[in-house]
Amino acid sequence: MDRRLSIAPMMDWTDRHCRAFHRALTTRALLYTEMVTAPAVIHGDRQRLLGFDPVEHPVALQLGGSDPRELAEAARIGEGFGYDEINLNVGCPSDRVQSGRFGACLMQEPALVAECMAAIGEAVSVPATVKCRIGVDDQDPEVALFALVDACASAGVEVFVIHARKAWLQGLSPKENRDVPPLDYGLVRRLKRERPHLSISLNGGVASLDEAEAHLDAADGVQLDGVMLGRAAYHEPAILGQADRRLFGAATGDVDAFEAIARYRPYMAARLAEGVHLPAMTRHMLGLMHGRAGARAFRRILTVESVRPGAGLEVLDRAVEAVREAEARASQRSAA
Repeated sequence: MDRRLSIAPMMDWTDRHCRAFHRALTTRALLYTEMVTAPAVIHGDRQRLLGFDPVEHPVALQLGGSDPRELAEAARIGEGFGYDEINLNVGCPSDRVQSGRFGACLMQEPALVAECMAAIGEAVSVPATVKCRIGVDDQDPEVALFALVDACASAGVEVFVIHARKAWLQGLSPKENRDVPPLDYGLVRRLKRERPHLSISLNGGVASLDEAEAHLDAADGVQLDGVMLGRAAYHEPAILGQADRRLFGAATGDVDAFEAIARYRPYMAARLAEGVHLPAMTRHMLGLMHGRAGARAFRRILTVESVRPGAGLEVLDRAVEAVREAEARASQRSAA
Protein backbone atom coordinates (compact mmCIF):
# COMPACT_ATOMS: atom_id res chain seq x y z
CA MET A 1 0.00 0.00 0.00
CA ASP A 2 1.15 3.53 -0.67
CA ARG A 3 2.44 5.49 2.31
CA ARG A 4 0.11 8.25 3.43
CA LEU A 5 0.84 11.56 5.07
CA SER A 6 -2.28 13.57 5.67
CA ILE A 7 -3.15 16.89 7.28
CA ALA A 8 -6.00 16.56 9.74
CA PRO A 9 -9.34 18.24 9.10
CA MET A 10 -9.62 21.06 11.63
CA MET A 11 -12.75 23.17 11.98
CA ASP A 12 -12.20 26.87 11.19
CA TRP A 13 -8.62 26.13 10.14
CA THR A 14 -8.27 23.83 7.14
CA ASP A 15 -10.34 25.91 4.75
CA ARG A 16 -9.55 26.18 1.06
CA HIS A 17 -6.97 28.96 1.60
CA CYS A 18 -5.15 26.94 4.24
CA ARG A 19 -5.08 23.91 1.97
CA ALA A 20 -3.70 25.89 -0.96
CA PHE A 21 -0.98 27.23 1.33
CA HIS A 22 -0.07 23.78 2.63
CA ARG A 23 0.07 22.52 -0.94
CA ALA A 24 2.76 25.13 -1.62
CA LEU A 25 4.92 23.23 0.90
CA THR A 26 4.17 19.61 -0.01
CA THR A 27 2.96 18.01 -3.22
CA ARG A 28 2.41 14.56 -1.66
CA ALA A 29 0.43 15.03 1.55
CA LEU A 30 -3.29 14.35 1.39
CA LEU A 31 -5.23 17.43 2.46
CA TYR A 32 -8.64 17.32 4.13
CA THR A 33 -11.51 19.73 4.17
CA GLU A 34 -13.11 20.83 7.37
CA MET A 35 -15.94 18.47 8.28
CA VAL A 36 -19.12 19.29 6.37
CA THR A 37 -22.42 17.70 7.33
CA ALA A 38 -24.28 15.72 4.70
CA PRO A 39 -27.46 17.85 5.02
CA ALA A 40 -25.40 21.00 4.51
CA VAL A 41 -23.90 19.58 1.33
CA ILE A 42 -27.31 18.59 0.02
CA HIS A 43 -29.24 21.73 0.94
CA GLY A 44 -26.60 24.44 1.41
CA ASP A 45 -24.44 26.66 -0.77
CA ARG A 46 -22.36 23.98 -2.41
CA GLN A 47 -19.84 26.27 -4.03
CA ARG A 48 -19.11 27.95 -0.71
CA LEU A 49 -18.95 24.68 1.19
CA LEU A 50 -17.19 22.48 -1.35
CA GLY A 51 -15.46 24.73 -3.85
CA PHE A 52 -11.69 24.36 -4.04
CA ASP A 53 -8.81 25.20 -6.32
CA PRO A 54 -7.30 22.44 -8.50
CA VAL A 55 -3.91 23.21 -6.93
CA GLU A 56 -5.12 21.48 -3.76
CA HIS A 57 -5.14 17.94 -5.20
CA PRO A 58 -4.99 15.40 -3.70
CA VAL A 59 -7.75 16.53 -1.34
CA ALA A 60 -10.36 14.60 0.65
CA LEU A 61 -13.85 15.70 1.59
CA GLN A 62 -14.74 14.86 5.17
CA LEU A 63 -18.43 14.35 5.80
CA GLY A 64 -20.41 14.23 9.01
CA GLY A 65 -23.68 12.38 9.35
CA SER A 66 -25.37 9.10 10.18
CA ASP A 67 -28.07 8.75 7.52
CA PRO A 68 -26.82 6.37 4.80
CA ARG A 69 -28.98 7.91 2.07
CA GLU A 70 -27.93 11.47 2.92
CA LEU A 71 -24.28 10.48 3.11
CA ALA A 72 -24.48 8.69 -0.24
CA GLU A 73 -25.99 11.75 -1.90
CA ALA A 74 -23.46 14.09 -0.29
CA ALA A 75 -20.64 11.78 -1.37
CA ARG A 76 -21.87 11.80 -4.98
CA ILE A 77 -21.98 15.59 -4.90
CA GLY A 78 -18.45 15.68 -3.47
CA GLU A 79 -17.12 13.35 -6.12
CA GLY A 80 -18.77 15.57 -8.71
CA PHE A 81 -16.81 18.51 -7.35
CA GLY A 82 -13.62 16.53 -7.95
CA TYR A 83 -12.59 15.34 -4.50
CA ASP A 84 -10.10 12.48 -4.46
CA GLU A 85 -11.50 10.75 -1.38
CA ILE A 86 -14.65 10.79 0.75
CA ASN A 87 -14.01 10.43 4.50
CA LEU A 88 -16.56 9.87 7.26
CA ASN A 89 -15.95 11.58 10.60
CA VAL A 90 -16.34 9.12 13.48
CA GLY A 91 -14.11 11.04 15.85
CA CYS A 92 -15.31 14.58 16.57
CA PRO A 93 -16.51 14.87 20.20
CA SER A 94 -18.25 18.26 20.18
CA ASP A 95 -21.70 18.72 21.73
CA ARG A 96 -23.12 19.84 18.39
CA VAL A 97 -21.88 16.68 16.74
CA GLN A 98 -23.36 14.47 19.47
CA SER A 99 -26.76 16.14 19.24
CA GLY A 100 -26.74 15.44 15.50
CA ARG A 101 -25.82 11.77 16.00
CA PHE A 102 -22.54 11.86 14.18
CA GLY A 103 -18.86 12.11 14.99
CA ALA A 104 -17.35 10.17 17.89
CA CYS A 105 -20.67 9.02 19.32
CA LEU A 106 -20.94 6.72 16.29
CA MET A 107 -18.20 4.59 17.83
CA GLN A 108 -21.11 3.11 19.80
CA GLU A 109 -22.94 2.10 16.60
CA PRO A 110 -20.51 0.15 14.39
CA ALA A 111 -23.30 -1.49 12.40
CA LEU A 112 -24.75 1.91 11.49
CA VAL A 113 -21.32 3.23 10.50
CA ALA A 114 -20.83 0.17 8.30
CA GLU A 115 -24.21 0.80 6.68
CA CYS A 116 -23.20 4.42 6.03
CA MET A 117 -19.88 3.38 4.53
CA ALA A 118 -21.52 0.77 2.31
CA ALA A 119 -23.86 3.47 0.98
CA ILE A 120 -20.99 5.88 0.36
CA GLY A 121 -18.92 3.17 -1.29
CA GLU A 122 -21.75 2.28 -3.66
CA ALA A 123 -22.31 5.94 -4.52
CA VAL A 124 -18.76 6.91 -5.53
CA SER A 125 -15.79 5.51 -7.40
CA VAL A 126 -13.17 7.32 -5.28
CA PRO A 127 -11.97 5.76 -2.00
CA ALA A 128 -14.39 5.89 0.93
CA THR A 129 -12.46 6.06 4.21
CA VAL A 130 -13.05 6.37 7.96
CA LYS A 131 -11.43 8.57 10.60
CA CYS A 132 -12.27 7.43 14.11
CA ARG A 133 -11.22 7.30 17.76
CA ILE A 134 -10.27 4.14 19.67
CA GLY A 135 -13.47 4.35 21.70
CA VAL A 136 -15.70 6.65 23.72
CA ASP A 137 -16.53 6.99 27.40
CA ASP A 138 -16.53 3.61 29.19
CA GLN A 139 -16.00 1.52 26.06
CA ASP A 140 -13.11 -0.93 26.09
CA PRO A 141 -10.94 0.34 23.20
CA GLU A 142 -9.69 -3.17 22.46
CA VAL A 143 -13.28 -4.12 21.74
CA ALA A 144 -14.70 -0.87 20.34
CA LEU A 145 -11.95 -0.13 17.84
CA PHE A 146 -11.83 -3.62 16.38
CA ALA A 147 -15.64 -3.80 16.23
CA LEU A 148 -15.86 -0.58 14.24
CA VAL A 149 -12.99 -1.40 11.90
CA ASP A 150 -14.19 -4.95 11.24
CA ALA A 151 -17.75 -3.80 10.55
CA CYS A 152 -16.55 -1.16 8.11
CA ALA A 153 -14.06 -3.52 6.47
CA SER A 154 -16.92 -5.93 5.85
CA ALA A 155 -18.66 -3.05 4.07
CA GLY A 156 -15.66 -2.57 1.79
CA VAL A 157 -13.63 0.07 3.62
CA GLU A 158 -9.88 -0.42 3.29
CA VAL A 159 -8.45 2.82 4.69
CA PHE A 160 -8.70 3.95 8.32
CA VAL A 161 -7.20 6.91 10.15
CA ILE A 162 -7.15 6.23 13.89
CA HIS A 163 -6.91 9.03 16.47
CA ALA A 164 -5.24 7.00 19.21
CA ARG A 165 -7.30 8.42 22.09
CA LYS A 166 -10.69 7.78 23.52
CA ALA A 167 -13.22 10.59 23.33
CA TRP A 168 -15.03 11.39 26.56
CA LEU A 169 -18.42 12.65 25.51
CA GLN A 170 -19.33 13.35 29.13
CA GLY A 171 -17.02 15.47 31.26
CA LEU A 172 -14.46 16.76 28.76
CA SER A 173 -14.65 19.67 26.33
CA PRO A 174 -13.67 19.18 22.68
CA LYS A 175 -10.36 20.95 23.45
CA GLU A 176 -9.69 18.68 26.42
CA ASN A 177 -10.52 15.66 24.28
CA ARG A 178 -7.56 16.55 22.07
CA ASP A 179 -5.09 16.34 24.94
CA VAL A 180 -6.42 14.78 28.16
CA PRO A 181 -7.30 11.17 27.25
CA PRO A 182 -4.08 9.15 27.11
CA LEU A 183 -2.68 8.07 23.77
CA ASP A 184 -2.55 4.37 22.98
CA TYR A 185 -0.31 4.03 19.96
CA GLY A 186 0.26 0.39 20.81
CA LEU A 187 -3.38 -0.45 20.17
CA VAL A 188 -3.23 1.14 16.71
CA ARG A 189 -0.10 -0.86 15.92
CA ARG A 190 -1.81 -4.01 17.17
CA LEU A 191 -4.73 -3.27 14.83
CA LYS A 192 -2.32 -3.12 11.90
CA ARG A 193 -0.54 -6.28 13.02
CA GLU A 194 -3.81 -8.22 13.23
CA ARG A 195 -5.42 -6.62 10.16
CA PRO A 196 -2.40 -6.33 7.81
CA HIS A 197 -4.57 -6.12 4.70
CA LEU A 198 -6.03 -2.78 5.82
CA SER A 199 -4.40 0.64 5.45
CA ILE A 200 -3.97 2.03 8.97
CA SER A 201 -2.80 5.59 9.61
CA LEU A 202 -2.10 6.95 13.07
CA ASN A 203 -3.30 10.33 14.33
CA GLY A 204 -3.00 12.12 17.66
CA GLY A 205 -0.12 13.82 19.40
CA VAL A 206 2.29 13.66 16.44
CA ALA A 207 4.23 16.87 16.96
CA SER A 208 7.00 16.70 14.34
CA LEU A 209 8.28 14.93 11.26
CA ASP A 210 10.77 13.13 13.51
CA GLU A 211 7.83 11.62 15.38
CA ALA A 212 6.04 10.85 12.13
CA GLU A 213 9.10 8.97 10.86
CA ALA A 214 9.36 7.09 14.16
CA HIS A 215 5.74 5.95 13.88
CA LEU A 216 6.36 4.76 10.33
CA ASP A 217 9.42 2.80 11.42
CA ALA A 218 8.78 -0.93 11.27
CA ALA A 219 11.29 -1.75 14.03
CA ASP A 220 8.67 -3.78 15.93
CA GLY A 221 7.66 -5.64 12.81
CA VAL A 222 4.54 -3.51 12.27
CA GLN A 223 4.50 -1.20 9.27
CA LEU A 224 1.86 1.47 9.65
CA ASP A 225 0.63 2.86 6.36
CA GLY A 226 0.51 6.51 7.29
CA VAL A 227 0.53 9.33 9.78
CA MET A 228 -1.84 12.27 10.08
CA LEU A 229 -0.47 15.57 11.34
CA GLY A 230 -2.76 18.12 12.96
CA ARG A 231 -1.89 21.21 14.92
CA ALA A 232 1.85 20.74 14.44
CA ALA A 233 1.42 21.24 10.70
CA TYR A 234 -0.79 24.28 11.24
CA HIS A 235 1.28 26.08 13.85
CA GLU A 236 4.65 25.25 12.27
CA PRO A 237 3.81 24.73 8.60
CA ALA A 238 7.44 24.97 7.48
CA ILE A 239 7.91 21.35 8.58
CA LEU A 240 5.75 20.33 5.62
CA GLY A 241 8.46 21.63 3.31
CA GLN A 242 10.57 18.60 4.30
CA ALA A 243 7.81 16.02 4.10
CA ASP A 244 8.11 15.00 0.46
CA ARG A 245 11.80 14.15 0.88
CA ARG A 246 11.72 12.64 4.37
CA LEU A 247 8.52 10.63 4.19
CA PHE A 248 8.21 9.89 0.47
CA GLY A 249 11.84 9.88 -0.67
CA ALA A 250 11.30 12.62 -3.24
CA ALA A 251 14.49 13.57 -5.05
CA THR A 252 13.54 17.24 -5.20
CA GLY A 253 14.91 19.53 -2.54
CA ASP A 254 13.00 20.78 0.47
CA VAL A 255 10.69 23.75 0.07
CA ASP A 256 11.78 26.59 2.34
CA ALA A 257 9.49 29.28 3.68
CA PHE A 258 10.40 31.85 1.05
CA GLU A 259 9.83 29.42 -1.81
CA ALA A 260 6.47 28.40 -0.32
CA ILE A 261 5.39 32.03 -0.23
CA ALA A 262 6.44 32.47 -3.86
CA ARG A 263 4.37 29.40 -4.80
CA TYR A 264 1.36 30.61 -2.81
CA ARG A 265 1.51 34.13 -4.15
CA PRO A 266 -0.31 33.52 -7.48
CA TYR A 267 -3.16 31.86 -5.60
CA MET A 268 -3.37 34.83 -3.25
CA ALA A 269 -3.37 37.28 -6.14
CA ALA A 270 -6.20 35.42 -7.85
CA ARG A 271 -8.31 35.35 -4.69
CA LEU A 272 -7.67 39.04 -3.97
CA ALA A 273 -8.88 39.81 -7.48
CA GLU A 274 -12.07 37.91 -6.65
CA GLY A 275 -12.64 40.03 -3.56
CA VAL A 276 -11.28 37.72 -0.86
CA HIS A 277 -9.78 39.75 1.99
CA LEU A 278 -6.09 39.33 2.67
CA PRO A 279 -6.42 38.16 6.31
CA ALA A 280 -8.47 35.16 5.18
CA MET A 281 -5.26 33.86 3.61
CA THR A 282 -2.46 35.31 5.72
CA ARG A 283 -3.95 33.98 8.99
CA HIS A 284 -2.82 30.50 7.98
CA MET A 285 0.77 31.68 7.46
CA LEU A 286 1.51 33.19 10.87
CA GLY A 287 3.61 30.25 12.06
CA LEU A 288 5.60 29.86 8.84
CA MET A 289 8.72 31.59 10.17
CA HIS A 290 8.62 29.87 13.56
CA GLY A 291 12.08 29.76 15.09
CA ARG A 292 13.64 32.15 12.58
CA ALA A 293 14.99 35.62 13.15
CA GLY A 294 12.26 38.13 12.35
CA ALA A 295 9.42 35.69 13.04
CA ARG A 296 7.76 38.08 15.47
CA ALA A 297 7.89 40.97 12.98
CA PHE A 298 6.51 38.64 10.30
CA ARG A 299 3.52 37.76 12.45
CA ARG A 300 2.95 41.36 13.53
CA ILE A 301 2.96 42.77 10.02
CA LEU A 302 0.61 40.09 8.70
CA THR A 303 -1.71 40.46 11.67
CA VAL A 304 -1.85 44.25 11.92
CA GLU A 305 -1.43 45.43 8.34
CA SER A 306 -3.46 42.80 6.50
CA VAL A 307 -6.74 43.99 8.05
CA ARG A 308 -6.37 47.54 6.73
CA PRO A 309 -8.74 48.51 3.91
CA GLY A 310 -7.30 47.67 0.51
CA ALA A 311 -4.42 45.62 1.92
CA GLY A 312 -2.74 43.56 -0.77
CA LEU A 313 0.38 41.55 -1.47
CA GLU A 314 2.59 44.48 -0.52
CA VAL A 315 1.84 43.56 3.10
CA LEU A 316 3.20 40.07 2.51
CA ASP A 317 6.26 41.56 0.84
CA ARG A 318 6.96 43.76 3.88
CA ALA A 319 6.61 40.78 6.19
CA VAL A 320 9.04 38.72 4.10
CA GLU A 321 11.50 41.61 3.95
CA ALA A 322 11.40 41.93 7.74
CA VAL A 323 12.55 38.33 8.04
CA ARG A 324 15.29 38.74 5.44
CA GLU A 325 16.59 41.84 7.20
CA ALA A 326 16.52 40.18 10.60
CA GLU A 327 18.37 37.15 9.29
CA ALA A 328 20.96 39.35 7.61
CA ARG A 329 21.59 41.19 10.88
CA ALA A 330 21.85 37.90 12.75
CA SER A 331 24.35 36.62 10.17
CA GLN A 332 26.45 39.75 10.49
CA ARG A 333 26.53 39.43 14.28
CA SER A 334 27.60 35.81 14.13
CA ALA A 335 30.35 36.66 11.64
CA ALA A 336 31.70 39.55 13.72
